[in-house]
Amino acid sequence: MTTLIESDEHKALRKAVSSFARTHTDAEGLWQAAAKLGYIGVNLPEAYGGGGGGIAELSLVLEELGAAGNPLLMMIVSPAICGTVIARFGTGAQKREWLPALADGSRLMAFGITEPDAGSNSHRITTTARRDPASGDWLLTGRKVFVSGVDIADATLIVGRTETVSPKEGRTGGLKPCLFIVPRDAPGFTRRPIDMELHGAEKQFELVLDDVRLPAEALVGDEGAGLLQLFAGLNPERIMTAAFAIGMGRYALSRAIEYARERTIWKTPIGAHQAIAHPLAQAHIDLELARLMMQKAAHLYDAGDDAGAGEAANMAKYAAGEACVRAVDQSVHTLGGNGLTREFGLASLITASRVARIAPVSREMILNYVSHQTLGLPKSY
Repeated sequence: MTTLIESDEHKALRKAVSSFARTHTDAEGLWQAAAKLGYIGVNLPEAYGGGGGGIAELSLVLEELGAAGNPLLMMIVSPAICGTVIARFGTGAQKREWLPALADGSRLMAFGITEPDAGSNSHRITTTARRDPASGDWLLTGRKVFVSGVDIADATLIVGRTETVSPKEGRTGGLKPCLFIVPRDAPGFTRRPIDMELHGAEKQFELVLDDVRLPAEALVGDEGAGLLQLFAGLNPERIMTAAFAIGMGRYALSRAIEYARERTIWKTPIGAHQAIAHPLAQAHIDLELARLMMQKAAHLYDAGDDAGAGEAANMAKYAAGEACVRAVDQSVHTLGGNGLTREFGLASLITASRVARIAPVSREMILNYVSHQTLGLPKSY
């Protein structure tokens, strides 16, 4: 029942974040202001300065920030992916160094998994990590693309694979991902901005790792832990992407509803016409349904059900991405020509809303996942 009806604590948190987001429009100081109130690190352990909550609380925060027009993309990356992985699998030293700083917003960590030739196939990751037998250090070599916020992050959590794993094993599930904390100024670690048509506060980068030397303690978790550690970060990423999309859809819808109430043609508000009202109502329903699946996924993850959370997180991300695109499209359409002006701030969302369909995994790959994992159909690839 907790996934259907929000607790009083969650209702209070939602109200507080909504009020905060609507009164803090300064993008420059938003992260620190949110962190000061405990919103950025709400999912991290109390012992390390966090709020002691989970992905359920963090996704709620991100949704309300987005609904107020102030989404923080790095919440998906820094506290949700990197913070969760370090909290679950990091050493004591890694937790002490990173978790308090991630929680109070004083440090950021980016996340690098996607590669130019691997795309959605994480089994084909070619970034390799090999040991220096003389020193015990790790040497990382490879490339990553579409990594958010590297320029503002203090380090990047890089997904590689040990050199001993044969690439032929990838197709049969032999991937042995290993995770490394790579400082932004590490020698051999370079970045190049990707020229994006989408203009967001967080830039996208291509990374090159050319024999980046890291101490043994840069490894997070076990060298051969496999997919468990990786999906400890990827499931929260999908849930938080759903929250990001739902918040964006709600924001667009709120602007359209306000316009439909006030815009009058022939002495009647356009919102009185079913051709305007019904599509907006349908968009609202779609967003509410997506939120329910997102909440289910978050509760499953926080309860420790990684398998159940994986299925629900993928479904939530799919549903939210579709609902967001439809809500934005209908909102722009409701405003007509005004929907494409800077004054109303909706036109840029036409591009931004597509991100939730594409990243961090495409809707087609989610349909593949549901087809063979949930329905038991043969794999097509």
